[in-house]
This record gives sequence, structure tokens and C-alpha cells, in this order.
Amino acid sequence: MTDAANPLLSPSPLPYALPDYAAIRPEHYLPAFRVAFEEHRTEIAAITRVRSMPTFENTMVPLERAGATLDRVAHAFYTVSSADATPEIQEIDEELAPLMAAHEDAIRLDAQLYWRVKTLHEQLDAQDLDLESRYLVERHFREMTHAGAALDDEAKSALTALNQRLSALTTTFEKNLLADTNDLAVLFESAAELDGLAAGELSAAARAATDRGHEGGYLITLPLFTGHPYLASLTNRESRRRIMEASRSRGTRGGANDNRAVLTEIVSLRAERAVLLGYDSHAAYVTADETAGTPDAVADLLRRLAPAAAANARAEQAALQAIIDETEDEPFALEAHDWAFYTEKVRAARYDVDTAALRPWFEAERVLHDGVFYAATQLYGVTFAERDDLVAYHPGARVFEVFNPDGSALGLYVLDLYTRDSKRGGAWMNPIVSQSALRGTAPVVVNNLNVAQPGDGQPTLLTLDEVTTLFHEFGHALHGLFATVTYPHFAGTNVFRDFVEFPSQVNEMWILWADVLDNYARHHETGEPLDTAIVERLRATETFNQGHDTTEYLAAAWLDQAWHRLASGDAVTDVAAFEAQALAEIGLDLATVPTRYSSTYFAHVFSGGYSAGYYSYIWSEVLDADTVEWFRDNGGLTRENGDRFRKRLLGVGGSKDPLEAYRDFRGRNAEIAPLLARRGLEG
Repeated sequence: MTDAANPLLSPSPLPYALPDYAAIRPEHYLPAFRVAFEEHRTEIAAITRVRSMPTFENTMVPLERAGATLDRVAHAFYTVSSADATPEIQEIDEELAPLMAAHEDAIRLDAQLYWRVKTLHEQLDAQDLDLESRYLVERHFREMTHAGAALDDEAKSALTALNQRLSALTTTFEKNLLADTNDLAVLFESAAELDGLAAGELSAAARAATDRGHEGGYLITLPLFTGHPYLASLTNRESRRRIMEASRSRGTRGGANDNRAVLTEIVSLRAERAVLLGYDSHAAYVTADETAGTPDAVADLLRRLAPAAAANARAEQAALQAIIDETEDEPFALEAHDWAFYTEKVRAARYDVDTAALRPWFEAERVLHDGVFYAATQLYGVTFAERDDLVAYHPGARVFEVFNPDGSALGLYVLDLYTRDSKRGGAWMNPIVSQSALRGTAPVVVNNLNVAQPGDGQPTLLTLDEVTTLFHEFGHALHGLFATVTYPHFAGTNVFRDFVEFPSQVNEMWILWADVLDNYARHHETGEPLDTAIVERLRATETFNQGHDTTEYLAAAWLDQAWHRLASGDAVTDVAAFEAQALAEIGLDLATVPTRYSSTYFAHVFSGGYSAGYYSYIWSEVLDADTVEWFRDNGGLTRENGDRFRKRLLGVGGSKDPLEAYRDFRGRNAEIAPLLARRGLEG
């Protein structure tokens, strides 16, 4: 194959440089990466060969222009490897992982490039630079130093070897998890075992079984987190137990997909790398370049919240046990797989709300157009038009063009709603093309969810949790679409990890906002709006079950910190025992409230970008809750409010310190009181 025949090695002919996925085949990726690596190294060498002293124009500008081909190839590939990881794509990913790690180190650890950036940084006050350009120098210097560019050659060699091995291990972790999640999908022989599920849910289970060759059966696939949305509806206790047991056993059953040895090696190597870089632990290394600053700051927040959360969870457990004792002919002790089912009974008794019965009002297409898109139009003036002529990376992924209030083109939004065996679990946003004025590129972003797809002709009816996920991920998409920066380094959601969840969490506020809810929450058959009395009762339940939800989240965040605060040489031989000890230490070892992710399927931290950073959700929620309060105090869903939030926060991307951007928007630092009230933790 010649380079000219590889569609990844020339700019895409499609609008917004959307990769021409119809022309891209798996065999194109590795050759394209090899060419892109070489081109990037050549571009960096051209910078370091300059004999004159470093200036912004001869160092930073070409550095930001460099790697455009690699970015194009990488964004195209990693979008596919996470959302449609066929065996062929997985093989490429495994071969690519150490190559990518080595290349990234070759750039970040380049001594001559670091000298030029360091020299510019030392002379920063003498440079006549705008604020974004000045911050670019600061960030490149900080990030290169943080990555190890100041180390000697021997240490750099050791660091590169560690990074390559870690890259391979995290890829293996994700591959194992996907395979075991697929293997552990729970097959039921009859619909009677799934009593309580709606017709659409049964249809999705039947379709999944047929796709796997189990005609006549019902297959329940597993989400990424510990529980399952169906646990709230299933009346058969044994069915609930089977699903929960399957979910919690992922990565622990021995054999090729066991993740225990993989994760302990990851932890060990991360700790070793941290020492090489001058830190006591991986957690100290990570938080040093986040808004938190130190793992102690993270621990202080988690310890502040944990006692009240656990106390609330125990009170909730007592209420659930009481309803079991009162309603069951043969009462039993509440277990983890019972929690969601009896929570709905308590919710119904206390608030007269059955969330499972709300699904007919949450038809996916209406939620998307009349809820998610509608709120964005009301707040920011942007509009959306589906582009059936544009082909994404999978037939199930849909492409929408996004327009500014004045009708000018903004970018593309891709939605990939449904689950499939080749898609990793969870939900996420990622860029396919990043905006940059320097490179002349506009944003293309994708949202991935894992909604079960019903049979042909059946409507997709979402749970309230799935509606929340769609609004949440679209908040990330808006961040990626609205960020308007000069340099690609600052594009989209390229902000500190413990800030990145903030805009997405804010976007959740519109789910129950009266004007938005009334526009999308219509019965899919009759068009009847959701009864206002039900809506008021829904709002009244916002702190309901928060003891459970906060406890399971905090347990996972603490577990992440516990693994990554280990010192180099601290050996863990029993993963389950380590988890138990860590959770007992903070008082979150509730048998009925398992951690949201156990270590062996904790993809966020062992194969994603959240290692020692899963705390960022609650850290960002402090800003989120404070911002929601601001919107409510200032009139809510108005263009004036949206324009302020877009201009002062979403629009800056990573081009300024995020907390400075927050203060610019809010007028002060965030306060924690709104978060405590939201989570029922004021005590």
C-alpha cells in the first residue's frame, strides 16, 4: 500500500474534516501511525535545529502546528477502538500501545525541545504575549517537567520503559474487561424470570440473545458499574442475584480475562514511576498538576463527606429492611442485589413515584431533540440538523451539524446511543477533530452511551438514569464544541481532570427544568405530558437514596486513592483483601452498598484517564452545585445566562487556569454548601 492510497494520510474530503470512515479499513491504521510518528519527529527536529535563541514564533508556534497528521490518525483510531473494538481493531490497539507510549516520550522528554521551552519560560515576563500564548508557554513547561523532561538520560530510559509497559498493561486491562463483560452476560430461558421488565426491555434482551445465537432466550448484558438498571424492576430475587453476582465477578474468575495480576502490576509500576519523577506516590504525582494539588486535599474532602454519607445509607437500609419485613411473606435480610428494587418500593410509598413507570415518557428521539437539543438552543441559541449524507465509524452512529445563533457553522456532533459487544462499557465523549484557529480546524465530537437496543419497530424508552447520562455527556459535547482557542493544546475538554466533569454536571440541571421537561417528557403513544404532580414529587426525591449513591461513589473514589497512594515496593497479593481494608479505613465498608466499581473492572483508573483522579466527579460537583444555584438565582434558562457561561467558561477550553475561569464566570470561588444540601450531607 502506498501512502497516497491510505485515506488517513491526507486531509479528509468530508465536511469539518470528519474522517472518511467509509474508505478507512483496519489495515490502514498502523501504516498511517508509522508515517505520522516519523512526520512528527521530523517536525520537532526542525524546531530543535534552529540555531537562534528560542522565541515564541520559532518554538511554540511550530510546536503547536506539529503532529497534525498524528492527531488526525489517532482521533480516528481511538474513536473506533473504544466504540467498535472488533478483534482486528483490538490486535492493532495492542501492537500500537507501546509504540504510542514510546513516541509520546520521545517528544515530551526531548532535551533540546525542553531547553527551548524552559528558556522561553524563564524569560516569560520579557515576552510580549497575549494571555493565551503566555499560558501556553507555562503549560508546556509545566507538563514537560511533570512528565520527566528534566531527568538525566539514564532516568529517561527507565521512564520510557515503564511508560511502554504501562501502556501495554492498560490496553490489556480494557481488553480483558470487555471480553469478561461479554462472557458474563446473563442468559435467561423465559420471560417469567424477568418479570417486572417493560416490553421494550424484554425486546432488547431477546434481541441480544438472538444476536449471540440463543434464539428464544433473553440475554441481560452488563453495564460498566457494579449494579444494573434492571435491578430496580425485576421481581424475581434470584434473577437479581444472578445479575449482581455476574457483574461483581468480572476480572476475578481466573483464566485469560482475570485482571488481578494486571492491575497490581499497573499499581506497582505507577508507584515506581512516581518515585523516578520525584513523588512519594502516583496519587501525589497526579494531583500535583490538578486543581486539588495534593492527595491530602482529596482525602480531606472524601473524609469530610464519608461519615454523613454512610450514616444516611444505613438509615436508608433500615427503611428498606422495614418494608421487606412488612411486605414479604418470608422476610429476609436485605442484600446488595435487593437495594434498587426495594428502594423503588420506598420511593413509591413515600413520594408516590415509580421511576420505572416513567419510561414511556422518555422516548429517546424525543429526549434528544426536544430535551437535550432544545435546552441547548434555548440557552445558547445553537441549532442542530441531522446529516444523513455523512457516514460515521459505525452504522449506529448518527451525525448532526451544529450551527451558531447567527446561522454560521460551528461543528459536528455524533451520537452513538446503543450498546454492542464491541463497545466498551459506560458512557463518554471524545473529540474526532479538535478546534484550533492555528490549524484552521472546527470541532467534531462524539457521545457514546450503552442503551439496550429494542427489537425492530419498538421505541427506545429510556430510564431516568439514561436520560441523565445523555444530558451529562452532551454537557461534555458542548464543552468540546464551544471551546474557541488558537492552539490545539487547549482545544475542547483539554482542561485539568478534576475540572473536566464540571460542565457536564451543570448540563444535568435542565432535565427537570420545567420548560425543558414539559417539552420532551411526553408519552410516546398519546403525547400526554408528564403529570405536573409527578414532576413535583420527582423534584422532592432529589435527595432520596443519596446515602447509597454517595457512599458507592465515595467508596470507589477512596479505593482509587488507596491503590495510588501506595509507595513503591508496597506489594499487594490479595486484591479483595486490600479493597476491604481500604473501605473499612474510611467507614464505607457496607455490604449492602458495594463500591460503584471494584478494582478488577475499574476501567476509569486502570485503562482510562482517571488514575488517582476518580475523585474529580465530586470535586467538580462542588463547582457544579454552586453554578446551578447561580443559574436559579439569575433567571435560569435564558440566552443571557447561556452566553455568559459559554463565553467565560466553556468557550475558553483549556486556555486559562480553570479556577480563574470559574471566578470570572461566578464572581467568586465556589462554595461547598450547595453540594452538601444536594447530597443531603449538611449534618
